[in-house]
Amino acid sequence: MLDKNMKVTIIIAVYKDVEALKLIIEALRHQTYRDFEVVIVEDGEDPHMKEYIESIEDFSIKHTTQEDLGIRKTRSLNNGIIKSSGEFLIFIDGDCVPYSTFVEYYVKLAEDGYVLSGRRVNLGPKYSKKLRDKELSAFKLEKTFLLRYPFVAKDAVERHSEDGFCFSPDGWVYNTFIKNRKASTAILGCNYACFKKDIVAINGYDEAYKDTAVGDDTDLEWRFKAIGLRLKSAKYVANVFHLYHPRSIREKISSDWALGLMAEKKKNNQFKCDQGIDKH
Repeated sequence: MLDKNMKVTIIIAVYKDVEALKLIIEALRHQTYRDFEVVIVEDGEDPHMKEYIESIEDFSIKHTTQEDLGIRKTRSLNNGIIKSSGEFLIFIDGDCVPYSTFVEYYVKLAEDGYVLSGRRVNLGPKYSKKLRDKELSAFKLEKTFLLRYPFVAKDAVERHSEDGFCFSPDGWVYNTFIKNRKASTAILGCNYACFKKDIVAINGYDEAYKDTAVGDDTDLEWRFKAIGLRLKSAKYVANVFHLYHPRSIREKISSDWALGLMAEKKKNNQFKCDQGIDKH
């Protein structure tokens, strides 16, 4: 039987946005599950980021950096996998603020042979500013989400405000209406979880995809499946608030060549990547 008291590592991918990281750290202080460490993986070497991380005293914090040579998120995430000591890894982006039950509910859903795919609540500019300005805490927004939902939805620029509703995996609502529903299990790189042994088995993230988004979610999915893992949705369970920002250059980059590369790797069943954690 799976040990539900297992050590967890939360890997947070960051780039310069210290303000957002502060919100994440504050949210982690409210976690209902406490046996976790935090690995902050920085794609760069920002002195302000370093100064803030060194000021955190109430967490087990590890911080990895690398020279800022353009977008190398997959390499940065591999740094975090290597540095992690937990048997269960949770990955979030540096602009995603977790609910207070985030770690607990991921652990409750954890099952050998599965990768868990969470979702994000896309906040609009108004509510993101409320959080950044500390006019409203993520914890209070989570606890009053039902009442605030019409306003959050109105503010949102993108869809998925409804993903903010949260239900315990032990509860009647989840087990009656959510657990066996048909839902997308596609991995979002900004919020998913797996056992460390499973991501090590595929040699971590494939750094061959460079600055496209293919390498930190789409590519992972088929490689996990290639070693016999199944995907399980954590929608409405392991929730994060995604802070609004204009789409980055990376998100706009055409991924045609990267998708072609992935298709070739799939054809050759190359689930253990060549440019992964064993090259560090």
